[in-house]
Amino acid sequence: MTKLDFTLDADYIELNQLLKLAGLCESGGAGKLLVAEGLVSVDGQPESRKTAKIRAGQVVVCDGMRIRVHAAATG
Repeated sequence: MTKLDFTLDADYIELNQLLKLAGLCESGGAGKLLVAEGLVSVDGQPESRKTAKIRAGQVVVCDGMRIRVHAAATG
């Protein structure tokens, strides 16, 4: 499985946008389709909310890629 670390620049990112920015799809709309098809899990549980708020500390898995979400460093 491919692993990717993603750093947030806000409090959260919508799931479909995360999938797009991680390179798993071309657009947010395509990200929504991945979720609708049941291909995405968050923290080990299937996720059906296309715009679920993904926050630092969560792990998203889709299509053989594991995305670990981190908060931006402060200071």
